[in-house]
Amino acid sequence: MNAALARTQYRKTESTSFDQVDSPHQVIEVTLRELERALGVLVSARSAGRPYPDAQLNRAFTAVYILQSSLDFEAGPEIATSLFQVYEFVRIQILHTFRRDDEAKLDDARFAIGEILDAWRSIAAQVE
Repeated sequence: MNAALARTQYRKTESTSFDQVDSPHQVIEVTLRELERALGVLVSARSAGRPYPDAQLNRAFTAVYILQSSLDFEAGPEIATSLFQVYEFVRIQILHTFRRDDEAKLDDARFAIGEILDAWRSIAAQVE
C-alpha cells in the first residue's frame, strides 16, 4: 500500500495528523499511533461503563486494515507473518468489542500495538 492511499483511507476516518506525513515509515507510525489511541478510548469507555464510540471502532478497524495491507510478505515473510498474526488478534478483539462481547481483550490488544509502535519508532532513524 502506498502512502497516498493510506492517507486517503485515514482521512475518511477524520484523522488530522496525516497531513504532515511524508514517508511510508511515517504512515505506519501514524497508523499505529492512531490505533493505539482508538484502543485507549475503547478501554476507557469500557472501564467507565459507557457505550463504545462508533467513530473509534471504525478508526481501529481502518487502522488494522491499513497495517495488514501494508505488510510485504515477499521482502520479509517471517516478520510479515508475525505482524499479520498480531494485527489479526487486534482485529478480532475490536470485532468482539463491536459485538459488545465481554471477552474482548482490549488491554492486550492495546499493549501489543504499543510494543509494535515503540519498536517502529526505534528504527525510524535507520529508514529515513
